[in-house]
Amino acid sequence: MRDGARVEQDPDLWWQSVCALLDAFSATIPAGEVRAIAVDGTSASLLLSDAEGRPLGPALLYNDNRARAEADRIADLAPKRSGAHGPSSSLAKLLYLLDREPADQARHALHQADWIAGGLGGRWGLSDENNALKLGYDVERRSWPDWLNALGLPPGLLPEVVPPGTPIGTLRADLAHRWGFPTDTRILAGTTDSTAGFLATGARAPGTAVTSLGSTLVLKVLSPTPVFAPEYGIYSHRLGDLWLAGGASNSGGAVLLQYFDRAQLAELTPRLRPEVPTGLDYYPLCAPGERFPIQDAQLPPRIEPIPDDPVRLLQGLLEGMADIEARGYRLLAELGAPYPTEVRSVGGGAMNAAWTRIRADRLGVPVVRAEHQEAAYGAALLARGM
Repeated sequence: MRDGARVEQDPDLWWQSVCALLDAFSATIPAGEVRAIAVDGTSASLLLSDAEGRPLGPALLYNDNRARAEADRIADLAPKRSGAHGPSSSLAKLLYLLDREPADQARHALHQADWIAGGLGGRWGLSDENNALKLGYDVERRSWPDWLNALGLPPGLLPEVVPPGTPIGTLRADLAHRWGFPTDTRILAGTTDSTAGFLATGARAPGTAVTSLGSTLVLKVLSPTPVFAPEYGIYSHRLGDLWLAGGASNSGGAVLLQYFDRAQLAELTPRLRPEVPTGLDYYPLCAPGERFPIQDAQLPPRIEPIPDDPVRLLQGLLEGMADIEARGYRLLAELGAPYPTEVRSVGGGAMNAAWTRIRADRLGVPVVRAEHQEAAYGAALLARGM
């Protein structure tokens, strides 16, 4: 449900989808060969649960921007390098929920991947380093920082944090029976959807970048050193001995669907002329508010003038997103990450050849479609142990 800055969802919908997926999956493969499950989920989508993992209310999704007063409280305490800055951070959402949900019943603060993994294994209060970053976890020191104590959080509410891919339990017996999976099927700590998407591409060398072209625009470049700049919405995730430096814009494919349905997009795309720029200077957003490369909860969309020609409008929107992508990678390089030597594309937009050319022209480096496109593939690699 979206209503201005409010973006929330019933977590039970996630569980229904997981069960439906695994029902179908178990009917098509030798289920006895399953050995481990890892879950990826959207970063900074957070809920409160009781001791048994039952949600106390809806989850606040990644782009919920209501927690502005809470973000101000965090800004007064958190060091600059913390990933907890901004109204869309997990920590800001947690403070917001504690003021509105029945906080006396709250026992766990859980991200989407945490909650689903907990449902699969029956064990709660665990998270991974990638998801915990925006909850205030110090990924460099691998610990919860002392400054969090000043927020007065209920004892035990923050999860135990482990590296992605760490075994955290086994599949519940009733679920193993339902799907025919081995009773010793391991549940592993997961990751965020964008990190899983990065893993799926096989990118391993510093300077290799991955842009996820889904409903939002997510940029990550493999860096030998971490980069943290919350004033620009930039943070870094651990990936072995390297770091994924990047950020996530609220721009992306969701904007296109405000103007075109999927049939129209399929019909108009072959008519794009990437070699002839439109000159439209768009900053495409679904609603006011941006995270990266500008962090401004009030930033308005810039989609004017709207031409009569729908092909020109579509190309102008794609050019605007390409400009955001290029601006993001330049900013990362200015702050210490390598500028991309190559950009691998994942998500639905990766199949758009015209958009690929527009992006390559603005980035000045090769842009290729990754062989493996889905975050689920990256989560499977994580479950396999890479």
